[in-house]
Amino acid sequence: MADAMIDDVRLAPDELEAAGIRTVIVATPDLQGRLVGRRIPVEGFGRVVANGVDICTCAWAWDIDQGLELIDQNRFALCGMHNGVPDVTLLPDLDTLRPAAWLEGVAICLADPVDVHTHEPMPLSPRVILKQELARLRDLGLTPLAGTELEFYLFRNDPRELRRSGFRDLDPTTLTPSDFMIHEGNLYEPFFQRLRSDLRASGILVEAAQSEWGLGQWEMTFEYGDPLEMADRHALYKLAVRDTAARAGMSATFMARPLNDQPGSSCHVHVSFVDDEGTALFWDESDPDHLSPRMRSAIAGALEHAPALMAWYAPTVNSYRRSNSTDVAGSGRTWGFDNRTTTVRVVGHSPQALRFEFRLPGADTNPYFALTGILASARDGMRTGAELGDPVRGSAYDLPGDGAMPADPRQAGALFADSAFVQELLTPELISHQRILLDHEWSTFMSRVTDWDLHRYFDRI
Repeated sequence: MADAMIDDVRLAPDELEAAGIRTVIVATPDLQGRLVGRRIPVEGFGRVVANGVDICTCAWAWDIDQGLELIDQNRFALCGMHNGVPDVTLLPDLDTLRPAAWLEGVAICLADPVDVHTHEPMPLSPRVILKQELARLRDLGLTPLAGTELEFYLFRNDPRELRRSGFRDLDPTTLTPSDFMIHEGNLYEPFFQRLRSDLRASGILVEAAQSEWGLGQWEMTFEYGDPLEMADRHALYKLAVRDTAARAGMSATFMARPLNDQPGSSCHVHVSFVDDEGTALFWDESDPDHLSPRMRSAIAGALEHAPALMAWYAPTVNSYRRSNSTDVAGSGRTWGFDNRTTTVRVVGHSPQALRFEFRLPGADTNPYFALTGILASARDGMRTGAELGDPVRGSAYDLPGDGAMPADPRQAGALFADSAFVQELLTPELISHQRILLDHEWSTFMSRVTDWDLHRYFDRI
C-alpha cells in the first residue's frame, strides 16, 4: 500500500509547473539528520537535475548550533581552513521528488552529496552510508523492512518568542498524563488532521497517532517498508511537524528528554527481513516461540554492537538524560517478548508481522545512522551465528546495570572509535570525524554553567 501511495504522489520534473509548484527544495541530511540544501525556482530545477547544486561541506563539519571552532582549528580532513572550506554537489534522487504539501507551491527532492570534480559519493553522508549497508544486504539476498515510531513534545508557545525567552514558561499541550486517552487527542484533532493530510499528500503515510504519557507529548508511527524510504520519510516528517506547529503558533521539540520529571521521547525502530522470494526470515513454524535461528542471531548482533553504536543511537548530551533513566528507554543488552523494559522487544504473531523493536534510540537520533547501525548489527549477527541469551521475564531494570553501555557522548565516541565492527563498517576518516564531534559535544557542555549548577550550589556550598 505504501509503495502505491508513493507512486501516486511522486512527481516528475516536467510535471512540476502543471502541479502548481513554484519552488523545489533540494535537500540532504546532515550528521544530526536535519535537512540541509537549497531552494530552487521551479524553472531552474532542470539545470539542477542535470548538474546538481553545490553547498558547503561545513554543513557536515560544524556542530549542532553551527559553531565554527572545529572548522577554524582544522580538525577535519573534509572541511577546514586548510582546504578553503570547499563545496560538495548535491545530486537529486528523482525517485524522492514529491510535494511538500504542508508548504504552498513547494516540492522537495532528497539528494546525495558527491565530490564536485569526481562525482564520487561523499563517504560522510548519512544517506550514502545507509545506501551502502542496503547494498551489502542485497548482495546477501536479504531485504530488510523497517518502521519507526517517533515521539515529540508540542507546546503552546510561539517558537521565536520561546527562544527569545530562553525556553522559559513552557506551556505543554496536555496538562495531565494522557497516554492513549481519546479526549485529549480530540482537542488537537484539527491540528493533527491537517498534519496527517499534508503528510499523506507528501507520500508519508502515518499508520497511527496518539497522545502520550508526558505532558505535551505525542507519538506517530509510520507504515513499515524500505529502510531508505523510511529514513527519508522520517526526516521529512520532522520538518513538517516543526513547520506545521510554527504556523499554528506552537513549538515542537524532538529532544530526547526536554523536561525534568517527564519521560523522554523515543524513536523505536522495528525491523524484519525477507528473502528474494519475499519469505519472512524471522518466522520458524517449528519453534515454540516461532523465532528462527536467523532472528535470534540478528537480535544478538543488534545487542552485541549496541554499546559501540550508541554514538548513533544517542548522539547528544541530552540523549543520556533519557537512556540513563528507567523510562522504558532500553536497558543494556537485554531482550524479551513484548517487554517494554528491555532494549529489544519481540512483537508480532504471524510470519509477516514477527519483528523486533529496538528501543535504545531517542527522538534526537539521525534515522539514517540508526537504521544503518541496527541493520548492520543484525547482518553481522546472522553472519556469525551469534548466540542469543535468555529473554528477560519481568523488569530488566531489576537486573544489574550493564557496565558496557556508555553514559555520555565522550564515552560513546571512544567505544565507537575502538570497535572492530565499526572499523569494518566505516572509513577511518569517518570514524575520526564523528568522534571529534562527540568529544566536542561533551566538552562544550562541560564548559558551561547551567541553571542546575546555580540552583544546586550557589548558596549551598
